[in-house]
Amino acid sequence: MENLALIDSFSEFKDDKLIDRVTLMSILEDVFRNALKRKFGDDDNFDIIINPDKGDLEIWRNRVVVADGEVEDPNQEISLSEAQKIESDYEIGEDVAEEVKLIDLGRRSILALRQNLISKIHEHDNTNIFKYFKELEGEIYTAEVHHIRHRAIILLDDEGNELVLPKDKQIPSDFFRKGDNVRGIIESVELKGNKPSIVMSRAHPKFLEKLFEQEIPEVFDGLINVKKVVRIPGEKAKVAVDSYDDRIDPVGACVGMKGSRIHGIVRELGNENIDVINYTTNTQLFITRALSPAKVTSIKLNEETKRAEVILKPEEVSKAIGRGGHNIRLAGYLTGYEIDVLREGAEEDVELSEFSDEIEEWIIKEFEKIGLDTAKSVLENSLAELVKRTDLEEETIQEVINILKEEFEE
Repeated sequence: MENLALIDSFSEFKDDKLIDRVTLMSILEDVFRNALKRKFGDDDNFDIIINPDKGDLEIWRNRVVVADGEVEDPNQEISLSEAQKIESDYEIGEDVAEEVKLIDLGRRSILALRQNLISKIHEHDNTNIFKYFKELEGEIYTAEVHHIRHRAIILLDDEGNELVLPKDKQIPSDFFRKGDNVRGIIESVELKGNKPSIVMSRAHPKFLEKLFEQEIPEVFDGLINVKKVVRIPGEKAKVAVDSYDDRIDPVGACVGMKGSRIHGIVRELGNENIDVINYTTNTQLFITRALSPAKVTSIKLNEETKRAEVILKPEEVSKAIGRGGHNIRLAGYLTGYEIDVLREGAEEDVELSEFSDEIEEWIIKEFEKIGLDTAKSVLENSLAELVKRTDLEEETIQEVINILKEEFEE
């Protein structure tokens, strides 16, 4: 009975870890065989009988009867007099099966047995968790904020599995409280020691792609194909889409009437500005679309260096570059080309760096940050617009405008 009682006490782990009884019994047999090896040196001559339905377990040791005084291996052999104490009619050469009680293993062995069982169950549990999440890599997952640290947020799912959302994989505007539900993709799953490390990301382009699958039926059904996604998390993203059905407008289907379909995605990403464009294998046309909302006059490609010289009217340059240079940078990521923007009539313009004797370098850099690197590009904007787009004082900007105007008045 003590075997059964011990098995029942071990079964508490089954309930905690949701391990099926057959698996638990298999782990138990392995644990008991290790204990027998430590106790007797070998386990080949032991039979372990497990009844998974009843949770019962029996251990039997098989030995050969030899003459008294001729026992060489006490684990494999038993003397005739000892065998006859079990049953009086045993003879030399016969096999003796004797039940081994757990108490015979000793108290310390039983404690070690329990510890080994715990370890094996955790190992089994961790292996299953690793396999489960490994198959979910690149998929959207939802978990609850459990603990907020300086460099990461620790999340728990409904099964109590721990996930990590590092700071650099969050959207800059993300703000979570304990108990909040968080969506992201499973970016990576690794085994560190015996414990699975599950990393979630909200900044990865794949997250935006999967949101399109979730929110837009035509993408989910495969009628619209998301060809490529590029992002500056929390700021701007560009998504190239295509459809194999000419009757479907992929951009219109993704955006929806008055942006109704894409609105939920934008909100999930902290109001990230999302440009959806039609994919095409025509490189010049693809670059033109990627630079939207700017209107391109002409493009000159260098296929070897993967560079594109794009000519635009002066009033279109700032649109092509975008706030903080985000638009042109993402257009480059999307198309695979390094894009150089040139203004029509640029030969009559003057680079801002030429005015370094009159304008401090840090002021010039402030203009360059918003894509204004020539005199005319600055003068094409009103004073109010320049105050709004830069971190410069109105007086400083007015001084720069006066200096630049003098250049062209001469």
